[in-house]
Amino acid sequence: MYKIFLSALAVVCLSGFGKRSITSAPAPADTTITMAGVPLNPEDVSPLLTGENIPRAQLPDADGKLTDLHALVAKRPSILVFYRGGWCPYCNRQLSGLQEIEQDLNKMGYQLIAISTDSPENLRQTGEKQHLSYTLLSDADLALSKKFGIAYKSPENYDKFLPATSGGKNTNKLLPVPSVFIVNRKGNIRFEYINPDFRERLNPGLLKAAAAALMKEGLHE
Repeated sequence: MYKIFLSALAVVCLSGFGKRSITSAPAPADTTITMAGVPLNPEDVSPLLTGENIPRAQLPDADGKLTDLHALVAKRPSILVFYRGGWCPYCNRQLSGLQEIEQDLNKMGYQLIAISTDSPENLRQTGEKQHLSYTLLSDADLALSKKFGIAYKSPENYDKFLPATSGGKNTNKLLPVPSVFIVNRKGNIRFEYINPDFRERLNPGLLKAAAAALMKEGLHE
């Protein structure tokens, strides 16, 4: 397990993207794990590391069509953004910021893929409301978030609506720690930003800088 601690200078170190963008320290040995095999606290998640490969997954898009994540990533270097759901104001602000830089990222050769606990129907509503042109995928049961090591047990005040917003699939009432992973076409993680404070998101300008630096160093391929 790792506790994630973020420093402003560690978020984007343009001279060393082969390294993790976060600083980690071991969690206490008595960290409590739920029956679903995830930590109780976002600070105790154990995410995949830079240099590791993303897991395989089949996820429905906003139309309910299953998408092979590895096949999608194989087409272009990708920026995977895990967010909580369209019900989260911090997520909506992040999604809007991503839309503003999507064309710039596309010109660099990247594609944006945002993944949340929302059902396909709720994904579609979010996409239409915010006029999003990038791909939205549903990880409603958080199976992929668990494989990425970013899932944790939600606080009790989320228990009533998480099953509903996920189309009944989030039975364990889990949430992902909001995260950003830049992966190459082989599915290898080249950069990551993970912050247990759901109110803090990677600034769009910093994301562009990270993506550009990876491209300059050839690490996006």
